[in-house]
Amino acid sequence: MRLLPLAAVLGLFSCTDPGDPTGINTSTGGNGADVTFAAPDYADDYSSISSWDNHNKWNLANVHDPSIAFYDGYYYMYCTDASYGNEHEKAVKGRHFQGKRSKDLVNWTYVAGPMNDAPSWVADSLNSIRSRMGLASIDSKRISYGYWAPVVRTVNVEGKDVLRMYYCIVIDNYIRSGNPTSASFDGSWSERAFIGMCESTDPANSVWVDKGFVTCSSTDKGRDGWSRVAGNWDGYFYYNAIDPTYIVTPEGRHYLIHGSWHSGFALLEVDAVSGKPVNAPMGNPWADNVQDLTARYGRRVGTRTSSSRWQGSEAPEVIYKDGYYYLFMAYDGLDVPYNTRVVRSDRIEGPYHDITGRNFTNGGGDCFPIVTHPYKFNGSYGWVGISHCAVFKKEGTDEWFYCSQGRLPVNVGGNPYSNAIMMGHVRRIVWCPASASEPDNLWPIALPERYAAVPDSKITSGDLIGTWEHINLSYNYGRQDTSQDLILKPDGTMSGALTGKWSFDESSRRLTLGSVVVCVERELDWEANPRKVTLVYAGTEKTLNATWWGKKVN
Repeated sequence: MRLLPLAAVLGLFSCTDPGDPTGINTSTGGNGADVTFAAPDYADDYSSISSWDNHNKWNLANVHDPSIAFYDGYYYMYCTDASYGNEHEKAVKGRHFQGKRSKDLVNWTYVAGPMNDAPSWVADSLNSIRSRMGLASIDSKRISYGYWAPVVRTVNVEGKDVLRMYYCIVIDNYIRSGNPTSASFDGSWSERAFIGMCESTDPANSVWVDKGFVTCSSTDKGRDGWSRVAGNWDGYFYYNAIDPTYIVTPEGRHYLIHGSWHSGFALLEVDAVSGKPVNAPMGNPWADNVQDLTARYGRRVGTRTSSSRWQGSEAPEVIYKDGYYYLFMAYDGLDVPYNTRVVRSDRIEGPYHDITGRNFTNGGGDCFPIVTHPYKFNGSYGWVGISHCAVFKKEGTDEWFYCSQGRLPVNVGGNPYSNAIMMGHVRRIVWCPASASEPDNLWPIALPERYAAVPDSKITSGDLIGTWEHINLSYNYGRQDTSQDLILKPDGTMSGALTGKWSFDESSRRLTLGSVVVCVERELDWEANPRKVTLVYAGTEKTLNATWWGKKVN
């Protein structure tokens, strides 16, 4: 196979290139202080260093379903078990939910995960449930485990800061026979998933204390409703106990929101000290109706389609900002179509609405704005599968960040497995007006270029004049949105992808393109060779059903 060429290594250079059209002052970086900047030199196609022997060179390679928390001077990231070629399985210590840590959000070093094997409570809990269902136990050696989607937060437990992780272990065996689902279909749905919890005060050395069971997949179809008739896709489980997100409200109450596909997202309150459900014990994970089930296993706070068990949304991530809970989520399949949406509510329990007023809690249809989506700038292969995000604030600032996997498209450089290359994407979030007439109705959008800690400096109207690549980031299932040239002219008009007038407010960094307001920032052009500093924009409009991304390229 032919590999993508490694990106050229950039030495230290002044952000003051006299030929740089981005407006960074040629001697001071625009803020009165000498500034030097080194662009990250790690390659997007990391297949040449993908072996386990090179894991200390991975940096942001092999990131899948990340979660990030700041603890003891570092940002710690932990992920689903996934790597190019499954090389992570060769780890001796901390094989599952492997992590990385960073001080600057750009350069990351490997840290081991919290466990080598599934904790014994998982098999014990599974077989206890099966016994109560009148089913035979599954020998622990026959259980097929999957390790998915942890969430980490720093919490204060009785006066001491700890790193708390909720993790998912999926049981990939059939309910009827207990055989792995790799065996012949036995006429039943596959077994349930479990969410457990562990804590650490020494994550750098992978020292974790497991705290056991938190919740599991649950059903409204009764104890015995697990048979699957041919052609019936109405799944057995109402809540799928994976993809937790964790939040502490301003009032100090602790909540998990979890769920994937099936019937939607469940809100479950947990105790601040123990981290376990406040309504424990929750009883058997089945009921004969939704009301009985949700009274014990959590209320539904969101669903893409209320009538469907396969409604194509997963991976909730919740944050609180300025009176609203913002709930981010992934839509569609993770290989190529994955894209990110966001809704919000002034109450943790909802209802959550999108930018147009659609009610996500009641299954009011596809929600906007689009936060990320498969895309492609000129001169690159672009990215797909960009979702299942962590959203977090940079320590000591009011800057918000988005992190997710980004996959290369299929058959990049002749590599038939290139879509299994999963590079971590850390992006800044800009808070964009819902419309020109609602300057204070702000919604979060990820920037089109990844974060590289580019030094900031003033941006003027004159800096924007020139050629940009504009992407209408609209919903195209399984396809990349591509760029078109957009020219911003000195007379305040534009041509190419957009026509009409443009204007720029330097104090707010808001650029008005016709009737749509976008936010302008300075970032790195990762597609350029060598990589260089440029200007980018991101924004939306509540009737657009799309996001606008742009990058200056001349």
